[in-house]
Amino acid sequence: MLTQGQNERLTRVGPGTPMGELMRRYWHPIAAASELSGEQPTKPVRLLGEDLVLYRLRGGRLGLITNRCAHRGMDLSYGIPEEDGLRCAYHGWMYDVSGQCIEQPSEPSRSNYKAEIKLTAYPVEELGGLVWAYLGPTPAPLVPRWDMFAWDNVTREISAVMLPCNWLQTVDNALDPAHFEHLHGYYGSWVMSQRGTSEEWDVVRSRPRAGHHYRIGFDRFEHGIIKRRVTDAGDENSDIWKIGHPIIFPYTLRIGGGEQHTFLLRVPVDDENTWYVRYIVRVPEQGQQAPPQDAIPLGEIPLYDPRGRLKNDTIPSQDQLAWVGQGAISDRTTEHLGVTDTGVIMYRRMLEEQMSIVAEGGDPINTFRDPAANECILLPIEGGRYPGYDVEGGPFAGQESHRAEAEANLV
Repeated sequence: MLTQGQNERLTRVGPGTPMGELMRRYWHPIAAASELSGEQPTKPVRLLGEDLVLYRLRGGRLGLITNRCAHRGMDLSYGIPEEDGLRCAYHGWMYDVSGQCIEQPSEPSRSNYKAEIKLTAYPVEELGGLVWAYLGPTPAPLVPRWDMFAWDNVTREISAVMLPCNWLQTVDNALDPAHFEHLHGYYGSWVMSQRGTSEEWDVVRSRPRAGHHYRIGFDRFEHGIIKRRVTDAGDENSDIWKIGHPIIFPYTLRIGGGEQHTFLLRVPVDDENTWYVRYIVRVPEQGQQAPPQDAIPLGEIPLYDPRGRLKNDTIPSQDQLAWVGQGAISDRTTEHLGVTDTGVIMYRRMLEEQMSIVAEGGDPINTFRDPAANECILLPIEGGRYPGYDVEGGPFAGQESHRAEAEANLV
């Protein structure tokens, strides 16, 4: 268990907090690019405890500035994006993408008052159908071109939901493979039996446990942590142990297999809310052409059922149930970790390590500044199809089995 101070250090992301300073060294997705088109070229955004407005100017350029006009505090998400800046709906003050006020229609023409007015502004970029923001010190690093965001000849799908809980409990879950057997297997079967969509519960629970984990392992690698497992569906010679799948620091889980690759991103909106993004890429067979995509619309991930209860009838909704069901910020002063929590412990130590690096003035892991090293960063996934490769696992196929850096036998 953690002390209250340790829990706050790991969960609080506002300006000036240790975790907030670490998170401000990374680019974060804040919107789907398709959201800023047509009749609504502005979007209110909250990120790392800061309220902002994202907008697209008439020429296509993106801007991200604090959400209140410096004149009378009007919400700028109702502003007009014009050729040169965002114009406040109230009195017409206009701000360019640097936050500088460039027009004040009601001030005398000879006045230079606008030169004294500047709002906080942050850099934004588009990649892979998402809009990314950086709230940290300059010079900003490059937006990481993880393979799924950089690949050509693929189809993409984006969906998201705002979760009323802290970001860390959503990532802790990713480092806890053993939950799959009970939450998605045992509990999931119970839910289906209660709804009459599976056999009677007494029949289901009398069977051997499906998806039982016999061994779990975790390795540090250059971009985060590799998660490995041995279940009743395989052994140490299977790709789920030899290749595994990664958690890309600070908060992205990669899952999938075959043609489908999925990033699960957990963006810290503030201390008690997380923007959860499911980003899916489908890779066609070697030599085939993916269908064209003009835009990637943003779909909505359902969180509640018609009764207002958290949904629990699918694997993704059961994960959401577990995250939100811990409350706004999980009280880790009362938790009791077991052998299945090896990965959770490794990840929390990694967070502490990276916070210390930032406090000492260094760049944390996954800070990219060399464009040549950022063209397309390949990541491992067991059984995944990779563009340009005939075998599943692509460049990671054929890895030798080994002992993980941290592991637990669950027998």
